[in-house]
Amino acid sequence: MPTPSNMTGKTALVTGAAAGLGRATALRLAQAGADLCLIDIDSEALETTAAEARSTGVRVLTQAVDLAVAENCHNAVTAAVEMFHRLDAVCNIAAVFIPCHAAKMSTADWDKTLAVNLSAPFHLIQAAIPHLLEAHGAVVNVTSCAAHQGQAYTAAYCATKAGLTHMTKSLAMEYMHQPIRFNAVAPGGMMTMLAAGIRTLQDADETLLKRYSPLRGVVEIEDVAEMVAFLATDAARAYHGACINIDNGITAG
Repeated sequence: MPTPSNMTGKTALVTGAAAGLGRATALRLAQAGADLCLIDIDSEALETTAAEARSTGVRVLTQAVDLAVAENCHNAVTAAVEMFHRLDAVCNIAAVFIPCHAAKMSTADWDKTLAVNLSAPFHLIQAAIPHLLEAHGAVVNVTSCAAHQGQAYTAAYCATKAGLTHMTKSLAMEYMHQPIRFNAVAPGGMMTMLAAGIRTLQDADETLLKRYSPLRGVVEIEDVAEMVAFLATDAARAYHGACINIDNGITAG
């Protein structure tokens, strides 16, 4: 697995940092020396992550905000720059996963999925671009194997992850000649709270769910976090417009 370069004196913004992949990525970046702006709606768990990150000697700003509100995204970037006076990486990891029979999905759940999974990364990136250009920084968007294969009962989630993957590539093209990198990581199933949602869906066709069960088992969170952190650093200088699948082969065929 590629190793992140030294991030001492640099700053990374990580969303979804209270648990799972967001937490693991934040701690990996802290180990690399990055000061951190950590964002999650779960304030208590967010502070737990922050405390562990601070134990490595880095500075940490926490923001317990709802990223479904565009203004919160812009304000989060502003707060990070005001505290650290720079921004070198944005890791968009926060996501919502609301499995549902398509015919029964509420407008509220559809809108929330799009707001958190697709609109929030865009608004964070939009606010961060001037600072990332100055720092020659990077954006890493976490998508999903669901971006590359249709999965039953997750129409909204699949749509947002496919959209985020293609948005990454579009931004990579738009900024091809400027000092900023855009990449994505598409994990397979991991043992996170997010992944537990599909198991609670009533009346799901088990034969369909088995189609998305990886033959090699689930992906280790730490392996994905290592890749996200790597892409956020200068060690990944040759990566631009890439989407790295880490899914134990589930999208291979």
